[in-house]
Amino acid sequence: MSQLVDAYDMVGFDLDGVVYRGPDAVPGAVETIAELRRKGTRVGFVTNNAQRAPSVVSDHLTSLGIECTPNDVVTSAQATARIMAEALPVGAEIFVLGSDALATEISLVGLTPASSRTSSTAAICVGYNPPLRWEDLNQGCFAVQAGAAWYACNDDLNRPTESGIAIGMGGILKAMSEALPGRTPIMGGKPARPLLDETLRRLGGTKPLFVGDRLDTDIEGAYNAGWDSLFVLTGSHTMTDLAKAPPNQRPTYIGRDLTALLEPPADTT
Repeated sequence: MSQLVDAYDMVGFDLDGVVYRGPDAVPGAVETIAELRRKGTRVGFVTNNAQRAPSVVSDHLTSLGIECTPNDVVTSAQATARIMAEALPVGAEIFVLGSDALATEISLVGLTPASSRTSSTAAICVGYNPPLRWEDLNQGCFAVQAGAAWYACNDDLNRPTESGIAIGMGGILKAMSEALPGRTPIMGGKPARPLLDETLRRLGGTKPLFVGDRLDTDIEGAYNAGWDSLFVLTGSHTMTDLAKAPPNQRPTYIGRDLTALLEPPADTT
């Protein structure tokens, strides 16, 4: 009997709520991913989190018993750096409002990260980073007002933490938009398509599937990139959310968890 994954040669996984929840692996995730690797399926771990370097993510996954190298991890920092490199001159100065990991990815594509705005600032790039100060955001706004391009790694309105729901990148961008009326940042992360485009470029494959727990980022992101999707019920969104979702947030498949990949397909049509 065929398994859902048999129709695909590459699977991209969102992380939090799909592969792990906090410090622990989601039940069935370790075994399912190991079986996909045994079958020869390309596997990628795809995250909107621009704060952590790929090596940190891969170390986390390895500690859970999941085979992973930094090359298997694709972040919104990498995707955003890629689209900036495609649009801006080599060596262009980027005012980075984000982590050291984001600055590193910008440097790797031939651009010049900077920790403050100058008369040479060609663009700003905003990525989630707790040490960001209100004045940093103001300086970013001033740079855009002076003509710099505005990039951001994602626009997630909130993010889950062990203490509760915290303000996400989308909240930061909304605050900045008050000083930048009529302007919107160029986005690298889901649901914009550059992150999944970067994943396919890096990992290869001709028939990709994306697995996620959020309809407004993961499933909509797959839709925007032209990928099929599997919505799993181990994270943020529920079947109640799905019942209210617009067409661009409706998955190709639904599963209780990642083990659905190894079961006969049951699409949502």
